[in-house]
Amino acid sequence: MREKGNPEMATAGAALPLLVAGGAGFLGSHLSEQLLRRGGGVLCIDNLLTGELDNVAHLRADSRFELRRADISEALQIGAVRGIFNLACPASPIHYQADPVRTTLTSVRGTHQLLELAKHCGVRILQASTSEVYGDPAVHPQTESYWGHVNPTGTRACYDEGKRCAESLCFDYVRKYGVDVRVARIFNTYGPRMQTNDGRVISNFIVQALQNQPITVYGTGSQTRSFCYVDDLIAALLAFMDAPPGVASPMNLGNPQEFTILQLAELVIELTGSRSRLIFMPLPSDDPAQRCPDIERAREHLRWQPKVPLREGLRRTIHYLENVLRQPRRLPRSARPGLAPVHKDTPGPVAGSLEAIHVRR
Repeated sequence: MREKGNPEMATAGAALPLLVAGGAGFLGSHLSEQLLRRGGGVLCIDNLLTGELDNVAHLRADSRFELRRADISEALQIGAVRGIFNLACPASPIHYQADPVRTTLTSVRGTHQLLELAKHCGVRILQASTSEVYGDPAVHPQTESYWGHVNPTGTRACYDEGKRCAESLCFDYVRKYGVDVRVARIFNTYGPRMQTNDGRVISNFIVQALQNQPITVYGTGSQTRSFCYVDDLIAALLAFMDAPPGVASPMNLGNPQEFTILQLAELVIELTGSRSRLIFMPLPSDDPAQRCPDIERAREHLRWQPKVPLREGLRRTIHYLENVLRQPRRLPRSARPGLAPVHKDTPGPVAGSLEAIHVRR
């Protein structure tokens, strides 16, 4: 990456690709697209459990883009790269709770393998962490210095604690090996390429509204969230990766404007012109009452803040999901052509070992 403030990455070899783990997912596909626009190659690895080939179909004709179906929690065969973005992990409750053991291993073993790769290649790595490390916060808004309030035995712990452990690994690699690691704590992000069935509040509300179905509100709807449009979030990730060595980390990335769930539901109904009514269901276990980032660190060190207001971002997302719902039902991933299947139960070398990673320098 020949970006300002990145001299060591500029000399890492312009011909080497940037690795985007989880590159066929919602955020990963947008990131891969922007990296290609900036020049250089992108190696996308994704197990396609929640990622979609359709998300990167428009990139696969570009000779600088390579997609490999692989799981970062299993043995990897990756050569030298010039930087690493780790976005590989299911991020919505419906997906990360479907196989909680796999979710934890993706966060812990997977991050360990990519940290080993960064160490042996001598390159920078950006770790996509999450606002979930704060749990149901007792501090509002959440600052990076807050240690969180997480239930380690609950149904969300596979994701919350998995990401917290991944952060611990990252900072131990900084202290012990001097690896340049940037930990981004990502707050609620939305936009085109969200899945219609991912269980996230914005996609849920939009899909229900477009189909004039009852909109499901959990709890009283007084709980708050802050929503960052995907273009703003990707700009923040790139700025964070480009920042010079020693930049503050971890760093909150999200939109500090706060909305109640009821306000969001009413806005979605207005923008879709829906006839949907609201229905109220019990609040899920460990669902936080408030979630809002303090982004002063990002403002100071990255000169970044979100630009797209919620109303405009929702319009773009509604347009995308409306088009998806109009399309014929697609084949399941396992039946689609293009990539060999992942064999989930195939044992491999110990994660993080050189035998597992096959680093070629």
